[in-house]
Parts: sequence; structure tokens; C-alpha cells
Amino acid sequence: MLLSDLTSLSGISGNESAVREYIYENIKDKCDEIRFDSMGNMIALLRGKKANGKKIMLSAHMDEIGMIVSKITDNGFIKFKTVGGIDPRIMVSKPVLIGKDSIPGVIGYKAVHLQEKSERETVAKAKQLYIDIGAKDKKDAEKKVSLGDAIVFDSSYREFGDGLIKAKALDDRAGCAILMGLCGKRFDFDLYLAFTVQEEVGLRGASVAAKQIEPDLALVIECTTCSDVHGSKPADYVTTLGEGVALSIIDRSTYYNKELTEFIYKLAQDNNIPVQYKKAAAGGNDAGAIHLACGGIKTAALSIPARYIHSPASVISKKDYQACEELTHLFLQEARQCLNF
Repeated sequence: MLLSDLTSLSGISGNESAVREYIYENIKDKCDEIRFDSMGNMIALLRGKKANGKKIMLSAHMDEIGMIVSKITDNGFIKFKTVGGIDPRIMVSKPVLIGKDSIPGVIGYKAVHLQEKSERETVAKAKQLYIDIGAKDKKDAEKKVSLGDAIVFDSSYREFGDGLIKAKALDDRAGCAILMGLCGKRFDFDLYLAFTVQEEVGLRGASVAAKQIEPDLALVIECTTCSDVHGSKPADYVTTLGEGVALSIIDRSTYYNKELTEFIYKLAQDNNIPVQYKKAAAGGNDAGAIHLACGGIKTAALSIPARYIHSPASVISKKDYQACEELTHLFLQEARQCLNF
């Protein structure tokens, strides 16, 4: 399965090359044109069946949250900085892989019986943590790890329960897999598939990609917060696992095009595709950069609900993934109604 392969790859923001190379090798014979920009974005073009000059952009980001080596201590431990939003509460004792050689390590913190009372009553900050790679000292550690090396969580893909998937980097390798599934198809307009970089550190790749493409409208394929878990009240659920693909109205960086969003929602309902609205204004995605580019671009987002997002083990439902995939395909078949031709 594409998703299993994609989530196994290491690709924190600014270090997406392994993900980009995998996607390229799997789509290169199915696209009319593939280009790369200086940011690291990969943009694939599927030429339209009609030469009407209309363009639609689909965006999914290749990067994942992670860490970067910032210091090697005299006794051989690795200090790090986080890349993207990571809650320090989920980090202690997690296995990681460092650098191009995937050096294994474990995130550590002072043992509980050595902590002061104030330390036990507060959450450890990332700057208080370290990574143990089993090195004897700094010289030994430097044989394996260098400053600036990327660090990812060591977490495998697994299917479990009632059609659920657990993996790291589902945000947004799930979106990448859906875009890859479109390669080889043809629509009445030029379709640009933008596999973007550095979303987790400020939507940087999408900003550059949108200005290159200058689309008539854009659709972002993403994962989003799912809070239907123990301890949360139904009134506080942002999305619900298994109830379909989520459409956003507003978030921290975007007020989504109302006409386009309502069109997609009705399209889903009319075709019995499970769909829900995201019930929060927090968070954000590549739409924040895309909708402001080129004087303004009509933009909507289709998101797959993900429990424990931005962690070593996010969880999505196959039903929601399939709903997102199906609605994306259907929208592209009907998108001429939004392009005025």
C-alpha cells in the first residue's frame, strides 16, 4: 500500500528528499510534465482534455514534524530542537532515527526518582530532553551523528481495530497518496499536483508553488485534528473518526471560499460520500498561503480526521481516507461548474 511506504520514509521540514524521490519514481511515467523548484516542491502536470486555459491546483505537503540535532554533549548525548509543532508530553522514551544512516536512539529525561517535586509537577520542556544513542562520549557520538542531522520518530505503519491505521507522518503522506492516485487521469482542465515542502514550519513551499502555477482554484488535501477520545465532550469534538472527510470553513490562517466549500459539501451529500464539517477554527494548512497568492485564489480543503496528530502514532480511519479520495476524484470530474466554462 502506498500509505505504508510513504509513512515509513523520513522527511522532516527541509529534508523531504526521500519522500520526493519515492513519489517521483512512482508517478514519472503517468504525468505530462514534472518540475522541481528551488524550495524543493515537486509539481506534476496532467494536461486537460480541452485547451481552455483553466487550471486547478491540488496540494499535499511531503514534510512531517520532527527534530534536528543542535548539540552533542561531552558524555555523548544528543540535544535537539523541534521542527514543527510537537507537544513535549509525548516525547519522553520515544524511539527515534537520526540522519541519513537512521542511527537509532531514545528520547530521555531525568529519572522520576531523581526529580525535584517541582519537576514532577510540571511538563518537561524539549530543551530539557536529550537523545541517547548509546555513545560512550562526544567523540564516539560524532562518528555517527552531526549537527543539523534530521531526526524522525521510529514508528511503523499498522492496521488495527475496525479499519484503522496507525503510523507517523500520516499528516500529510495521506494527502500525498491521494494525489499520486490521480496521476494518469485526465480532466477538462490542466491539473497541477503540488507536492509541497515545509508546511509544518510556515506553509513555505505552498506559497512558492501557488505563485508558479497561478491556478483558477485550489484544493488542499490534508489531515486534521480529531478529538473524539476519552475525556473529551461531544460538544468539543473537532471531527469524528469514521464519519467521513472533513471540510473546513475557517481556521487560523484561512477563511475558505464559501461557494466552493458548499459546492463540495453538497456534491458529497448527493453522492452518499461521508462528509462532515470541521468544528474548530484552530490549526491551519497550505491553504493559508495559497488563498492569498496571485491576488487571491479560490481555495477549499478536504481533510482526513487524525487522532493524536503531530505525534509518533497518529490514527486515521480507512473509511475517512477513502471518502477523501472519492470526493477528490468526484470534485475534479464536476469542477467545470466552478470554473465557468
